[in-house]
Amino acid sequence: MTRSSGPVGVGIIGAGVIAAQYLDQLTTYPDIEVRAIGDLRPEAAAARAAEYDVPRHGPVDVVLEDPEIEIVVNLTIPAAHFAVSLSILDAGKHVWTEKPLVTTRDDASALLSAAEERGLRVGGAPDTVLGAGVQTALRALHDGEIGEPRSALAQFRSRGPESWHPQPDFLFQVGGGPLYDMGPYYLTSLVLAYGPVVSVSAVGSQSLSRRTIGSGPRAGESFEVEVPTRVQGLLRFAGGTGAAVEFSFDAAIDQPHVLELSGAAGTLALPDPNQFAGETSHAASGDEDWTEREPVGAVGGRGLGTLEMARALRADRPHRLSGDLAAHVLDIMISLDEATRTDGSIAVASSVTVPDLLPEDFDPFAPTL
Repeated sequence: MTRSSGPVGVGIIGAGVIAAQYLDQLTTYPDIEVRAIGDLRPEAAAARAAEYDVPRHGPVDVVLEDPEIEIVVNLTIPAAHFAVSLSILDAGKHVWTEKPLVTTRDDASALLSAAEERGLRVGGAPDTVLGAGVQTALRALHDGEIGEPRSALAQFRSRGPESWHPQPDFLFQVGGGPLYDMGPYYLTSLVLAYGPVVSVSAVGSQSLSRRTIGSGPRAGESFEVEVPTRVQGLLRFAGGTGAAVEFSFDAAIDQPHVLELSGAAGTLALPDPNQFAGETSHAASGDEDWTEREPVGAVGGRGLGTLEMARALRADRPHRLSGDLAAHVLDIMISLDEATRTDGSIAVASSVTVPDLLPEDFDPFAPTL
């Protein structure tokens, strides 16, 4: 069901840690009405619903069967993304999903085909790239502040999430690891800056075969690591630019993020792409120091992409963080993963049209519908 006016009904499947971050925002947007939360553990859904005053809760069907819900936010673990998102489409509802979109290229193709056949939409995280931080940097790039783009550098290096996450196992299983968990923030930003990627090469490693949970009721329990915990790669973009990237859960201590765009006339140092704000630094060739640029644009948190999708739905225009964009980023990550097991480069077969920048005056807290 899609109405032509009024707030967009939203449901959430998955009541875990990330659900709180979404609900912090979605419940404050006038253009969104959060109607139900569903989870395989109904008691978890009930707790989240009580915390955020959401009227309905229970098993997943509570969300899928509500006729007033138009968009369902899929916050399940990556291994479940395909099955849950497909069930959402089968229920006649649009999908917004946490990253990664799914875990295989075939599942991405099948999901997007199912949505097209049903006349439904798929949108995907990360929506941090719509925040004032990254958007301000992209506007500076488009304004020519670094001249002709030449290269980029992206680095995420941490000790790993098992020290603070109470249920970190899934982050070290298929569809997890630093590449799939943190890579989407950096890779989506790079695609928005330089366009689609055409090939990659990479090396990868795993420092430990088992890790130990450091917090919560399972503290002290160890679990198996199934994926590389450090990936270093090279990307080649269709426009001729290149990027060096590193994603690691193997650092001795957490390191500052790095995301830099360099061109013939200077360099832009972007804020943390896992945040919605933050200053962009600019240095022209020959400068001895950075010049800071205050972020201008939308403020908020997780849920901003769902809101932009909801407004696009009402306006009957494409939403910016499309399933095609999420699928291309997934293809890049899978290609990097494959490249760690072979010599030479891997071609990235998918492509995407880069969406327009978000208007500077996009206000999440203004009623527009």
